[in-house]
Amino acid sequence: MEIDFVHFMMEYYYWRNVTYRSCPGFITSSVRLLVISLIWLIIASEVVAQPVRSLYMVEYDGVLSSYAAGYIRRALREAEAANAQALVVQLTPQGAVVAEARALAREIAEARVPVIIYISPTGHDAGAAGVWLLAAAHIAAMAPDSRFGIATPLFVPATGVSDPTQDLLLEEQLRQFEAWGTARQRNVSWVEQALRSGFIATAGQAIATNPPIIDIVARDLTELLQRLEGRVVTLSDGTQVTLSTLGVRPRVIEVYLVEAVLLILSNPTVVFLLLIMAGLAFYAEFLSPTVGILAGLGVLLLGGAIIGMIALPVQWLSVLGILIAFGLVAADLFVPSHGTLTVIGVGVMIASSLTLFDSTQAPGVAVALWAIILVALLIALFAIGGIWLALRSRNRPVVTGQEVLIGRLAEVRKRLDPEGMVFVEGALWRAVCENGVAEEGEYVRVTGIYALRLTVRRIDPQESSVQTS
Repeated sequence: MEIDFVHFMMEYYYWRNVTYRSCPGFITSSVRLLVISLIWLIIASEVVAQPVRSLYMVEYDGVLSSYAAGYIRRALREAEAANAQALVVQLTPQGAVVAEARALAREIAEARVPVIIYISPTGHDAGAAGVWLLAAAHIAAMAPDSRFGIATPLFVPATGVSDPTQDLLLEEQLRQFEAWGTARQRNVSWVEQALRSGFIATAGQAIATNPPIIDIVARDLTELLQRLEGRVVTLSDGTQVTLSTLGVRPRVIEVYLVEAVLLILSNPTVVFLLLIMAGLAFYAEFLSPTVGILAGLGVLLLGGAIIGMIALPVQWLSVLGILIAFGLVAADLFVPSHGTLTVIGVGVMIASSLTLFDSTQAPGVAVALWAIILVALLIALFAIGGIWLALRSRNRPVVTGQEVLIGRLAEVRKRLDPEGMVFVEGALWRAVCENGVAEEGEYVRVTGIYALRLTVRRIDPQESSVQTS
């Protein structure tokens, strides 16, 4: 609804003059009150007719892998499709794959809706993910005492590329940061140091520079929305958006079930544990066959680990080291090393676990130390238990097969001179007597088996009578 202000004022003065000439003061006051009420109703209807656009939000706590970047991209597409006034991305990064962070940052910078990157909670270290995403965001916000940046070069050299080409790639990334900083009126003097040698800054340091590196420091989401009120954001196509966030409840974009599973599997500690549990399942199947049940479980666990490793820069030499560690532990069952191979295997497993992921391509992505210690103890106990079972089975008397006949008494059915027939354990056997001649009806003791023929020894008649009684 639009108000023709000139026409309205002409009508107002016309009725005002008529009223003054022909009506008493009471009627004049009533007309004034009526006109003011109409104006109020029109203004109120205009306010109601312009609802506040929705505010979308996505929350993520974990490694910024390809799966996590896909989740944030989906949230961005939904916000653009709904013509939301902005998308708030509340991040708690636990390391990042640099290539994924860089690609996601470019999409954020070119988004058709304002994107607010908010690093939280207080005191969190955003690492490499914070560098790329805060620089690309239309509004960069951090919680107090939180940090971003890494102590090593952010630029990751490409493999198989000459030094001049590496310099060109470095300059390209530097220009990208400078373009974002210029468009958002932020400080970019730190960028070259971050790319070449490393850079770390707290939220307080980033907001104190002139101009600042980030835009807002907010304790929580409520304070962030208050500080966003009235800010004007210029998008990559030149469109300006004025944010209206007071009293607005953000619409949180939840993860799908498949996304949730992928995000869990891409956790480096989960990948490591799945890999170890798969190895233990195969190891247990090898020790005591279970008609393939444990082997099937091992295949399932190994498949989950592979899905997670697809999203992370894995060092396959370290994966091979973990497999070798299991081989050494298994070999200890058959080689009388008195546990030496198990100790070496556990050491190889710990070293391989610490270097399982490439820290250059994914700074901050590593297996939790508690998980490595726990697995080392578990494998050691598992190996000790396996060795004990193997030794126990070796020392256990034989209860099946031909070997069970050794030491048993046999009745002579055909004279042994020295060869004849004996009856033992319900069957007739060809036998050879080692110490003389045994007549039919006598008892002999089995001393060995060779080529389906028993070797026996004569026993004293007294021993025979005791055994048969």
